[in-house]
Amino acid sequence: IEELALKVSFTETAYLLLYGELPNSIEKNNFSNQLRQHANIHEDMKRFFDGFPLNAHPMATLSSMVTALSAFNPEISQNDNETINETIIKILAKVKTIAAYSYRKSHGLPFIYPNPELNYVENFLHMMFSDLENNYHADPVLIEALDLLLILHADHEQNCSTSTVRMAGSSLSNVFGAISSGIAALWGPLH
Repeated sequence: IEELALKVSFTETAYLLLYGELPNSIEKNNFSNQLRQHANIHEDMKRFFDGFPLNAHPMATLSSMVTALSAFNPEISQNDNETINETIIKILAKVKTIAAYSYRKSHGLPFIYPNPELNYVENFLHMMFSDLENNYHADPVLIEALDLLLILHADHEQNCSTSTVRMAGSSLSNVFGAISSGIAALWGPLH
């Protein structure tokens, strides 16, 4: 993990966990572009946030919204590895948007759309802290720190949330539902 933290970004680490090797420059660009392409959530999903009280726990909102993604992606087939990989990319892309929207909802702030010009971490911070009049420009130290934090949390081996995702996934459940179950397990104070 120390070697990864010194040499690669979170998105490269995510690629490594998905495909078993670090991406070359073309693969890295393609993967980053896919994450940018899928960062927006369906406009109808934005109305779901109105159903949560301002003081809703962010993990409840995140878990619910990840499950709701399955309704907007009915083409998922558990037997098709290509579709499963695309679904994982969609989850990676959209989860930061959902987390940022959840934060903004809990603070009574308007949603900020993803900016396709920014990398993964910069985009998350942009959606969290920009306002409608001025774009937020994150401190490079903060960007690097959050990127490192995401790398450190990318693979926790066989912990409670990982086991939960695997258990739910072993039933050939919807990938969004399996990930949502892992989020619920992560929410637990004993995780």
